[in-house]
Amino acid sequence: MSITDTAPTSKLEVNASGAALAPATSRQAKAQTTAIAASPRRLTENRTIGAKSRQGALPGAADAKDRLNRYFSKIEERAANSAPGHDSALGPLKILDFSRVLAGPFATMMLADFGAEVTKVERPGVGDETRSWGPPYDERGEATYFQSVNRNKDSVAIDMGSAEGLAELRRRAREADVLVENFRPGLMASKGLDHETLRAENPGLVYCSITGFGGSGAGAELPGYDLLVQALAGLMSITGDPEGEPMKVGVALVDVLSGLFATVGILAALRHRDRTGAGQLVEVDLFSALLAALVNQGSAYTIAGVVPRRLGNRHPSISPYEVYATGAGELVLAVGNDRQFAALCEVLGAPDLAADPRFATNSARVENREPLGAELERLLAARPAAEWSAALLARRVPAGQVNDLGAAFEFAAAIGLAPTVEIPREGGGTVSLTRNPIRLSASPATYRSAPPLLPGTEREE
Repeated sequence: MSITDTAPTSKLEVNASGAALAPATSRQAKAQTTAIAASPRRLTENRTIGAKSRQGALPGAADAKDRLNRYFSKIEERAANSAPGHDSALGPLKILDFSRVLAGPFATMMLADFGAEVTKVERPGVGDETRSWGPPYDERGEATYFQSVNRNKDSVAIDMGSAEGLAELRRRAREADVLVENFRPGLMASKGLDHETLRAENPGLVYCSITGFGGSGAGAELPGYDLLVQALAGLMSITGDPEGEPMKVGVALVDVLSGLFATVGILAALRHRDRTGAGQLVEVDLFSALLAALVNQGSAYTIAGVVPRRLGNRHPSISPYEVYATGAGELVLAVGNDRQFAALCEVLGAPDLAADPRFATNSARVENREPLGAELERLLAARPAAEWSAALLARRVPAGQVNDLGAAFEFAAAIGLAPTVEIPREGGGTVSLTRNPIRLSASPATYRSAPPLLPGTEREE
């Protein structure tokens, strides 16, 4: 039997809007920063942003960022002065986290960011599978995948195959407010760690089970992998070029969505417990989560019997709403109403286009999307995408370049969103992670500890 705990040695708080940001590396993002937005004026000692205010910024962008900075300064002060579990939204909630890979760890990290005390249960000597999912790795040889969803957690290595290990896990479950697991259906029951067994000793326990295709029935034995669910739930059938093969989304979106649904379910169950004192079982399966997330594409089928097909970057009900070639680079247009279309035509120097009967209404534009696209690309060829983006955004027409991830983070920093946080690591140094996007005015997210090392490893020792 092996039971080894590791708790973060540093509890230094990092403010709610983040700390140091990676230096600019993308020429594309620098062009956007010049054309679209000025950088924040308030910089902490360890935050550096390469851009400065220049001509071509969005109207009012500097003032808006000043207001945001003043607002976030107040939040940061409260966060820095709040001990975990004291003024946090979810402290001192105790979560026992058996989940691995992405959906479950994402949910528990969301809760941990707002003060919940999360203990991650891992296999001795092995840990969460994503500890070995690389490249990429950081400078210490640790997989960046694992680190993306495991901050603000403690870790404990316990052998579930031993009687002593199971006794320890049951003891911890008796003291927990929430338990999260995503093992194959039936495994937790075989260990006496299922909801029915544990609620007899802990009636207030909120027990969240995440599966691929449900915990019972014909789908229980199916493996719950994101790619498989994207295929079976139809997302791949509506993603990609109409003439190409079905495509998956570029990130494990099903797992992320399932983690968010699990978070909502846990919070709803806790609210119920506040009123009644009773816990309950929360079940989320990846397949149902994706079906729910299909929203308008799903209702096209359930209400009208329409089976959507791949449209590439086009929208089935709106036009122009896709990627267009310009004089240099690609430009996304997301024109959602007639006012925006009229403004687009004015910026392009073709105001009469908005009065053309083929394009005067959204329905007409959808019906005539091919000739409209040809006319737009003819006009867009006169200038590069960066210039068009700045000119169109100044007229409140949704438009922008297609960023790589480096450019995306730099753009977020340039408009004052502070997309990353620097979190202290055990043994020194920091790790840069994406900030929680939820901003609470009274009890903001805090970043108390970096993702934990695996208990018992040489580095941890």
